Order: sequence, then structure tokens, then C-alpha cells
Amino acid sequence: MSHAELEALRERADEINLQILKLINERGRVVQEIGKAKEAQGVHRYDPVRERKMLNNIKEYNDGPFLDSTLQHIFKEIFKASLELQEDDHSKALLVSRKKKPENTIIEVNGVRIGDGNQSFIVGPCAVESYEQTAAVAEQAVKQGIKILRGGAFKPRTSPYDFQGLGLEGLKILRKVGDEYGLAIISEITNPADIELALDYVDIIQIGARNMQNFDLLKAAGAVRKPVLLKRGLAATIDEFVNAAEYIISQGNDQIILCERGIRTYERATRNTLDISAVPILKQETHLPVFVDVTHSTGRRDLLVPTAKAALAIGADGVMAEVHPDPAVALSDSAQQMDFDQFDNFMKELKPLVKVNA
Repeated sequence: MSHAELEALRERADEINLQILKLINERGRVVQEIGKAKEAQGVHRYDPVRERKMLNNIKEYNDGPFLDSTLQHIFKEIFKASLELQEDDHSKALLVSRKKKPENTIIEVNGVRIGDGNQSFIVGPCAVESYEQTAAVAEQAVKQGIKILRGGAFKPRTSPYDFQGLGLEGLKILRKVGDEYGLAIISEITNPADIELALDYVDIIQIGARNMQNFDLLKAAGAVRKPVLLKRGLAATIDEFVNAAEYIISQGNDQIILCERGIRTYERATRNTLDISAVPILKQETHLPVFVDVTHSTGRRDLLVPTAKAALAIGADGVMAEVHPDPAVALSDSAQQMDFDQFDNFMKELKPLVKVNA
């Protein structure tokens, strides 16, 4: 074969490459339209039955020189890339996606700007037990310059026989203490019907891990103009977590704080396993601020400082932790709450690391 003939064949191969490229991109655009149609119909994007049918079709019409297995492998890669294209389109469409809104969402509560690069704290007892107990914690929070107080009034517990919280009376105590000490209040609401009631008492609505996929509750929280702190579910993937936030924002409320609080794994050294890598992923994928609850993720007082340091170092917008005047007699989660001396040390260790914009 002459050099000219070789070059002619190479040119033909180059032409075919461009034809293949054009067809692959054309297929990609068709697949994107299929993805939109599936999303509108609520159909799962991956269809293994259809994929198997397409692969069998390729085998049936293959007339060589490539082996069936070689061509099936090539087409499986094309199918995989097409699915990723659909998923990328889906993430672009989400209202919580940073692709939809590149700039950070900033939530201002009681003079604290959450999401603007500053780092802050939310502390308080696991459960509101009395005015005296809550006020004592509030006093310690104010001493440390903290402006947001947490406390559980409605407590969804694993056992129905455990302390379930004081309910409305707990919210009233929180509001009274918040007004007296100049603190914003965050408390968990578990029932969609209680969202309107909570507006008179709390400054931030918390949706707990066990309710992350309580879709009626998410939609009710999205229908009001009040900041929402959404905790990641016990076994939720990041994708499920982000879509739970989408339920809230789709109703019109974009004032959402995501909270990583540990996920359930096989490990028993801690109460849950803190997925610290979720923080930068959520910050990259969404425009929402991200907090880390070090108390529920570890369940151990001796790990609160190092995990809080990790949260601040990795870029969390803030840390949530539990404080109680006398944890030994606490009505819930006594092993994980800090007493006041431990809280003082906690803040002493962390304050030098907190990022504060000039």
C-alpha cells in the first residue's frame, strides 16, 4: 500500500470519527429530552430492561469485525454517559442547586448572618425541661456571645416510653427565655399542623432527622416565611438530603440551613458516624449554608471538641451542640450533653478557629 493510499484511509477514518461524534451528540440531545419526559412522568431515569433490549439489538445486528462483547462494552459506556447527562440536567433544574444560583444564600437571624462566610454556634439543651433549666443555659450562651438558642419542645423518641417533651409549654418557655436574654430560638416541629403555631414562638423551624422525608411537613415549612434548619436523615444519601431541601424551597421558602448530624453505619464507637465530607459536597452542590451537629453525630462529650474543630476547618457555616446545667439528671440524652464547665472549655478551644469576616 502506498503512502497516498494510507493517508486516504486515515482521512476516511477521521471523517467517520466526526460522523460518530455528531451521532453521539445527537443521541445525547435525544436522551436529554427522554430524561425530561421521564421526570415529568415521575419515572426512574435508569431502565435496566430497556438497556438489556438495546444491547441484545446491537448483538443481533453486528456484522463484524468487532466482537459482540466489545461493541456491547462500548455501548454500555455510551448508555452510562447518557444517564449521567440526564442526572446533570436534573441537578441543574433543582432550585437548591448552585448551578441554579451560584451565589450563597445568606440567612440573617438575630444579627447573625449564616452563609456569608462567618461561622457561628447554636447551643442549648436537648429538651426543654423547665424555665429555670432553659434560662440557665441561655445565660451561659450569652456569656459566650452566642445568639441562637436550641431546645426541644416536641421530642420524637425511639421508644414511646421516653420523655416526649413539654410540647406547647416548652415553646412558651423558649420564647420567654429568648426574649429575656436576647436570643433567637430554634426548636423542632414534628407535625405539619403545628407549623403555624410555631411561628409565634420560634425564629428557626427545625426539621429533625426522623422527619427529613416527612414530605407534608417539608411542604408546610416551605409555605411559611421562616428559616428552616433541615437535618440529614439517619440513613439518607446526600442526594436524598438535597431533594428533601428541594421540597421546602419548591414551596417558596429558600431560607434553609442544611445540618449534617451523622448517619447510621455499622460502627458503634459513636452514636452515629459523622460524615464530615458531606459539608464540602453540600457547599459545592447547593447554595445553602451547612451546619454540623456534633452532639448527635458522636453522642460522646469527649469527641465534641475535635469534631467541632473538624467542622470549622472543613468549611461548615456553624456548629450545633447541646448544653445542660446538670447532664446527669437530664430527661433525654444525658450522656452527650455538656455541663457548663465543659461548655466553657468547648468554646475556649474553638473560638480561635472561628472564621469571622472583617
